[in-house]
Amino acid sequence: MKFNRLLIVLAATALMASSCISSKEVSYLQNLKHNQTIPLNGNFEAVISPYDQLRITVVGVGDEKELAEPFNPFGNVQNSGAQNSIGYLVDVHGDIQFPTLGKLHVQDMTRIQLQEAIKNKLIAGGYMNNPMVDVRFLNFRVFVLGTSDGGKVLNIDNERCTFLEALAMAGGLNQYTKRDKIAVMREENGKIVTRFLDPRSTDVIYDPYFLLQQNDIIVTQSFRRAYTQQNFDRTVTIVSALASVLSSAAMIYLVVTGQK
Repeated sequence: MKFNRLLIVLAATALMASSCISSKEVSYLQNLKHNQTIPLNGNFEAVISPYDQLRITVVGVGDEKELAEPFNPFGNVQNSGAQNSIGYLVDVHGDIQFPTLGKLHVQDMTRIQLQEAIKNKLIAGGYMNNPMVDVRFLNFRVFVLGTSDGGKVLNIDNERCTFLEALAMAGGLNQYTKRDKIAVMREENGKIVTRFLDPRSTDVIYDPYFLLQQNDIIVTQSFRRAYTQQNFDRTVTIVSALASVLSSAAMIYLVVTGQK
């Protein structure tokens, strides 16, 4: 009976320890109002950086279909899946080697700017009169560290991913995550820049890092109480196991001594 009472006390204590997180510590966008309008940077576009992988497709219209073939060394997007995984790797200097046109400096250009640049070079060089050029990122990924399962790599299908969308794709935040210590790490001009974003306020939407870029890293931290809770849970498990063993031993002892 004493062991049962001990287990009840331990269970109640564990329950109280796990429920001492207030809503102000964890709720998202707490100051969001009805019909509130929050302007976004509608001109946001990801820019090309070294080590990016780009899919570049040139399409000819009408009689120029065959003229486009030399500019698609990885295959035609309409009849091959090769371009889903193979593309132009931007080197450390921000350049790519493009068929016939040679070296192109693409760093800090948006995909739309690169499309126009290649199109203009094809026309100016007399290779095609009306080419259609499409540029896509093949490596738009965001990394999330500190989740319950250690970390996640988020593959973004388009070129626009917000901080909140990335958190949702990673499975959200548990109750022990420090909302004011969620870091977004980004490489800028050869340096890693870190900003802390807090999803509890709509002010996060105005932050320049709210709209993520490829290869951004999101790092979360946990309250110390999370580790205390984990240690407590392990202790309760061990104590419960020991209590069961001792109860079984006591029952065996009573049976054995009673038979004598």
